[in-house]
Amino acid sequence: MGTLYVVATPIGNLEDVTLRALRVLADADLVLAEDTRRTRVLLDHHGVKARPRSLHAHNEAGRVEEVLAELAAGARVALVSDAGTPLVSDPGHRLVRAAIAAGHDVVPVPGASAALAALVAAGLPEEPFAVLGFLPRKAGERARLLAAWRGRPETLVLFESPRRAGETLRALREALGEREACLARELTKLHEEVLRGTLSELAERCAGGLRGEVTLVVRGDAAGPAAPSELEIERRIRALRAEGLATRAIADQLALETGRGRRELYARVLASAGEGKPS
Repeated sequence: MGTLYVVATPIGNLEDVTLRALRVLADADLVLAEDTRRTRVLLDHHGVKARPRSLHAHNEAGRVEEVLAELAAGARVALVSDAGTPLVSDPGHRLVRAAIAAGHDVVPVPGASAALAALVAAGLPEEPFAVLGFLPRKAGERARLLAAWRGRPETLVLFESPRRAGETLRALREALGEREACLARELTKLHEEVLRGTLSELAERCAGGLRGEVTLVVRGDAAGPAAPSELEIERRIRALRAEGLATRAIADQLALETGRGRRELYARVLASAGEGKPS
């Protein structure tokens, strides 16, 4: 049986790679890279002769059987993304699941992570925290996701493009209320910048435009979730129904937001629509 190594690579500074990662990449029979050109820069910088093969969001499904065949022949396969740790807002999950199901070893080779780098530089509570990755682009989907985190204590870590950072900060302010936050830009690179302030202040800082990769860190609600009133639940049901959600989807969303049981909420949504209790 073969071994699939999930290898973290630098998020900017090419020196931020472990000795173990370089050894694994040098010894691998196959290196799978999200962008072979970017990975080639890293490999050349450290004198690693491997020739990477592409595995990205658009071809992962077609690559899985091919890679499984190599693993079945005993190959050592290294998986890397453009930067940081694979699978965290990057492709690779399908391959890892398939390799596990086929009985191959999956070995993490830890290293750089934009989420952790931003978290420790933010000056906000580090525990508990949750990595949300990239938020949905559609306003309704984004609002529903953020509503589930309203009132929770976790510090939130998000990734965003520089051109949408201001919009996302305003959406966070609207959904969560004013919070302490941090905007980390170009982490580990020459023009690294870490901005701290409220969500509104940081949104203002984005008004003139930004460059480079952006990681956002948002303080959680130290007070914890407040139990919603019956009127607030009724208003939320009407709002979700207006967005076109089905009864079960509304109940699922309310369960996320309130922590109450799905069966209770499902009955509540039916009663609100005048449909009575489920049989």
